[in-house]
Amino acid sequence: MNDSTGIDIGLVRNSDRSMEKRIIRIRETILVYLTHKIALPVLKLVRRPNAFTYSEDELKSFPAGTLGNDLVVFLKQRNLPLLKHYVRHDLKHVLLGYDTTEEGEACLQSFMFGNGRISFPVLATVTYSFITMPEYWSKMKKAFLQGKKSDPIHVWKWNEVIKEPTEELRKKIL
Repeated sequence: MNDSTGIDIGLVRNSDRSMEKRIIRIRETILVYLTHKIALPVLKLVRRPNAFTYSEDELKSFPAGTLGNDLVVFLKQRNLPLLKHYVRHDLKHVLLGYDTTEEGEACLQSFMFGNGRISFPVLATVTYSFITMPEYWSKMKKAFLQGKKSDPIHVWKWNEVIKEPTEELRKKIL
């Protein structure tokens, strides 16, 4: 179909979608770089030693439906490794249902901000997402408000709750 200028509107729309996909890939690349190449190494230096003691094989041996087993499934579905310094973050993805996409990261950190977690990674991700991803503002606001309504989860003892049923833990949060 052509408009009054003779331009094929279908080509323009496809070009617009292609540009949107490139922008999303660029933003995701920046977000991953900021979190994995800058924040994670810095956190390894300044955070107290990670007290997470379970190996991937141990988590796999937990009954289906437990947080530990669900974590392994979550990571495997996304072809992600188990990183001991990142486990608490990944467990929050599992519990809160946010994927590892830029939208999911923005919402997860917005939830944590609303939940009372004030840290460099939370503030950096929320700020970056707010500036560069206006299309997610309403979802980020919803996540923030959900976090405000929920009891704080950043104080949980993850080694203790890892064997509990994921759905029971979600009921405590959401």
